[in-house]
Amino acid sequence: MPARRPPIRRLPSVLACGALALALTTVACRAAEAPAAAVPMPPPLPPERPEALKTPPAPEAAPPTPPVRPAELTPPVAGSKEATEAPAAEKPLENGKAEIPIPPPTPPGRPPELSGEAALALKVAPPDDTACRTRLARLGVAFEPLAPIAEGQCTAPLPLKVAHLADGIALPQGATLTCRTAEALARWVTEVQVEAERTLKQKVTGLELGGTYVCRGQNHDVDAKLSEHAFANAVDVMAFTFASRAGIPVKAMPEGSDEAQFLSTVRGKACGFFRTVLGPGTNAAHANHLHLDERERTAGHRLCE
Repeated sequence: MPARRPPIRRLPSVLACGALALALTTVACRAAEAPAAAVPMPPPLPPERPEALKTPPAPEAAPPTPPVRPAELTPPVAGSKEATEAPAAEKPLENGKAEIPIPPPTPPGRPPELSGEAALALKVAPPDDTACRTRLARLGVAFEPLAPIAEGQCTAPLPLKVAHLADGIALPQGATLTCRTAEALARWVTEVQVEAERTLKQKVTGLELGGTYVCRGQNHDVDAKLSEHAFANAVDVMAFTFASRAGIPVKAMPEGSDEAQFLSTVRGKACGFFRTVLGPGTNAAHANHLHLDERERTAGHRLCE
């Protein structure tokens, strides 16, 4: 008789399968109940700013105005007079720069009324010397007006004929001078009289003049510019005369003598009344007289030599 097999015990397997199924179910449930993995989310937006606190938007900057194109570079409008008169062909601009015409345009000519002989004939009203004549009369100067002088470029619109100065100081040759120069001469002679009485114990009675108005160039040179004598604006003093002594000529005197001191002092005082003072020692042309004039110079400069 065959051997009897022991019965198969299946309970543990069944229990094992049940336990496995239960464990899987538990894991699945826990997995279903577990939250999904955390994904980073953007932060919430802040609340909108109240309208009253909002900054108004900045106005848009206007585009820069392009520079005005020069008229000579602006193309003429079709059909205009400029377009019809424009040259047939023009060179194109390089780098936006206008080509400089070669040669440059000639400047407009000087108005004809200011050129050539018309300019020389231009008349200028002389200054009013009424106040100056009043001062001359108060200084005791005897004078009379003369007709205007016009010898080519040698002119004197308001000359005076001076006969004598104050204190009876005579001008035997007379003097044709402008009022301003006559006034300077009269004021200087008052200083001459004071120095004569102080140094020589004498009074000056007259002046010997070598010339006042003369139409000539400087130093009698025909090629030189006109002298102030040509405008009645200068006087040449050759000598001083006195009542009771010999006259004193203008020339180099012995050093240390009264005459030398007198001439030196009055020459220096002349620089305070005239704009130009020349005499012995200046040059050969002025070795025998004092040249006194009222020539205008830049910035009121005076020439005292």
